[in-house]
Amino acid sequence: MLQTLAISNYRSIRELAIPLDRLNVVTGPNGSGKSSLYRGLRLLAETAQGQLVGSLAREGGVQSTFWAGPETISRDVRTRKHPVQGTVRKKPMQLRLGFGAEDLSYAIDIGYPPNGVFGLDPQIKRECIWSGPVFRRGSLLVDRRGKALLAITNDGDWSQIPGEMSDFESMMQAFADPRTAPEMIAVRERLRAWRFYDHFRTDRQSPCRLPQVGTYTPVLADDGADLAAALCTIQMIGDRAGLDGAIDDAFPGSTLQIPSRDGWFEVEMSQHGLLRPLKAAELSDGTLRYLLLVAALLTPRPPELMVLNEPETSLHPDLIPPLARLIAAAAERSQMIVVSHNGRLVELLREETAALIELRKDFGETGLASDDPDRPALLNGHARWTWP
Repeated sequence: MLQTLAISNYRSIRELAIPLDRLNVVTGPNGSGKSSLYRGLRLLAETAQGQLVGSLAREGGVQSTFWAGPETISRDVRTRKHPVQGTVRKKPMQLRLGFGAEDLSYAIDIGYPPNGVFGLDPQIKRECIWSGPVFRRGSLLVDRRGKALLAITNDGDWSQIPGEMSDFESMMQAFADPRTAPEMIAVRERLRAWRFYDHFRTDRQSPCRLPQVGTYTPVLADDGADLAAALCTIQMIGDRAGLDGAIDDAFPGSTLQIPSRDGWFEVEMSQHGLLRPLKAAELSDGTLRYLLLVAALLTPRPPELMVLNEPETSLHPDLIPPLARLIAAAAERSQMIVVSHNGRLVELLREETAALIELRKDFGETGLASDDPDRPALLNGHARWTWP
């Protein structure tokens, strides 16, 4: 389980280390930095999928994602006694992302790209993997500095892995030798297995409203296009009773069918009082979105980490309690991070012992709104975290 998420110098986040629990709910006012936190976590996962460079380029390049405020903010500036003024920076500009886990932890340091044609490609300066949630020099297992990659051997000595990496590619995608750096393979596969759901299409042209080719689908696609196949897979090899209960919890007396016609699946829902089932094309946006969340949360192949970004979008208030119960049940199989500004959902998840991560923006900088003294991962108001 992840114990800490750390982000530095990314958009409104100048420096933030957040302790994590099994079930976590991130909330805060509009503009407090929830999207930056979510996006930073997703960038971490994209390092193992070879998508980090493209993602940062689409944001305008790494230089466009850097913290835009001053390097340090004095008390007089915060109290508006003095205006904000730029100063000569004493430290290099760098975007840093990392997580601390019970077994293996990881951090990446990204800087300005070198001058040239590919001016939006970031330069990866360092990557580290270490054992345990807190970095110590003696716990370092894999260390990438620039273009050189070192790994600890079974004898406790450092060995340089042959080959040379480009500035713009992560060691996660450049090397895949389980003999010289098995820890790298373990961390890479962990990052690749993280699951994010933040945009389900429910418009009239959405693929999930149309018949789909039926194949076993234990993992719902991130856009929900294979909804019918995912629900049918749950019925066949997953928690069918949980699926039926989730439907009845939200829509009492309703049942779900996935008829197969020549190998094509289509979602149908029978509702109390109607003479025929309604097809996916006839369902409301809120009903369809709830079914998408059900398919994601009841997956027969639960991930180590699942992240939901504003799952309450388009849902009627009556569907919030069933959604909260679904998320709490999913947290028994996966670590959950839910980003939400729906007060009712946050309250219900808190009743399910979710750790509250409330963000606020102070002088343009995202930080924690309050600190819970009962959470031992906190030290002086922040998670125990040290950058390599």
